[in-house]
Amino acid sequence: MSKISRLDQNLIIKKIDKETINIQINNNEMLMSVVGEFNQNLKELEKLTSTNIFFRGNSITCKGKEANLRDFSEAIKFLIDKYLLTHLIEKGDIMLSVKKNMKPDESNVKSFKQLIKTPRKSVIARSEKQSDYIKALKENNIVLSLGPAGTGKSFLAVSVAVSLLMEKKIERVILSRPAVEAGEKLGFLPGDMKEKVDPYLRPLYDALYELFGSDKIDKKIATGEIEIAPLAFMRGRTLKNCFAILDEAQNATETQIKMFLTRIGENSKLVVNGDPSQIDLINKSQSGLVKSKDILKDINEIKIIEFDHTDVVRHPLVSKIIRAYQKKSTDDKS
Repeated sequence: MSKISRLDQNLIIKKIDKETINIQINNNEMLMSVVGEFNQNLKELEKLTSTNIFFRGNSITCKGKEANLRDFSEAIKFLIDKYLLTHLIEKGDIMLSVKKNMKPDESNVKSFKQLIKTPRKSVIARSEKQSDYIKALKENNIVLSLGPAGTGKSFLAVSVAVSLLMEKKIERVILSRPAVEAGEKLGFLPGDMKEKVDPYLRPLYDALYELFGSDKIDKKIATGEIEIAPLAFMRGRTLKNCFAILDEAQNATETQIKMFLTRIGENSKLVVNGDPSQIDLINKSQSGLVKSKDILKDINEIKIIEFDHTDVVRHPLVSKIIRAYQKKSTDDKS
């Protein structure tokens, strides 16, 4: 019986034989988080790693092929590190913990490099591209991100923006979006400006409330620290000491995106997000997102991140749906 590793006093991994390892987790709260309610996390890991897992007391025994045992032990290490950082293991972490085809010296824990701490939860990168995106959001003044739904473009931008606001590194967060989906002009919609634009910014509100709580966010909207501004109302402004997010930018023209980006002022960050496959403009050729990416790609200070279906972090079906539609589009063109 040889000991493979002892990460700290809470975790001991032992190799029993070629097809068996035993894991002891000596912190009860950590153990329960790793195992999950009704052992659900272990059941999911059993499927993902093609192993047989037995749990008793503080001991987890795993049986399977040597490569699969390595996958399982690396997954447990990942979940332990996630717990130590955030005191929380979420459903999505289980899938993330198992990285297939990794080299022996690689670690999926590298996604923790770009940890974002918020009052309600800590956010980590769930793909290498997300890690690059969070890094860009923190380090670059202008970021363009393109990719399908479910890749975290809006959620991560909001996470970084409001974190900087809470840390008082900026004075305001501005959320903007082209209002074209409903086919109505803002002036004919009922209510004040916030009420007119709110329906179009629902995904951003969902992220704000999930990460920071509705009471805290509503107060910051009331004080103007979080501002809701239609894209058309950005013209003529200079954005200083703020983090501005233009969401659903595939529905903005090249001229509108240029106008938004040229609002940048001192100590500000501007983010343009969009999905080129979901253009709602009547004339789809008017979309300026891809055109702007091509125009700006040689400016070193502007970071461009392009996601694809492999970066989707919503329900696993989302990635399959995206691939199916991409295949249909390719078949139609050929």
